[in-house]
Amino acid sequence: MPSPRGHREDLENLLRSRGHRVSAARRLMLMVLLAADRPVTAEEIASGLEGVVPPSDLASIYRNLEMLEQQGLVYHLHLGHGPRHYRLASTDEPCYVVCERCERVDTVAAAALDDARAAIARRVGYQASFTHFPIVGVCPTCAQTQPGSRAPCTPGAGGEVSPQRRQGT
Repeated sequence: MPSPRGHREDLENLLRSRGHRVSAARRLMLMVLLAADRPVTAEEIASGLEGVVPPSDLASIYRNLEMLEQQGLVYHLHLGHGPRHYRLASTDEPCYVVCERCERVDTVAAAALDDARAAIARRVGYQASFTHFPIVGVCPTCAQTQPGSRAPCTPGAGGEVSPQRRQGT
């Protein structure tokens, strides 16, 4: 099986081998997901992801995302309280951390959380997964600028805000 993060043609051939049609809409969807350097929302895909592809019908985007997710080629994750975000599936998928104050989103290598997974397994018996939901906490910038405060910091003050920062929620 080709790597789900592979080239568009490999993904298209995989879909065909599983009996699925590769429509123009699915081809565009794969192009967007391959081009995205971060998890994206269905709305971003429908809008054309800043000119990567032509805009599409949102209902069609959701139908195709659902089918691609059922095939294990795409997965969704929740980055805070906003809409679902989608990525192409990968065996080396990073985990995410979100600041509850400024909504900064950062990626973390999955292996960097092995100790946390082991501690959770020892304490409560669960095998923790940090891919569907991020780890929520306070980023280093917010912790420095407003220790102990629940108020949001000014995004970008003293630290770079990831492009994954939610818009308008």
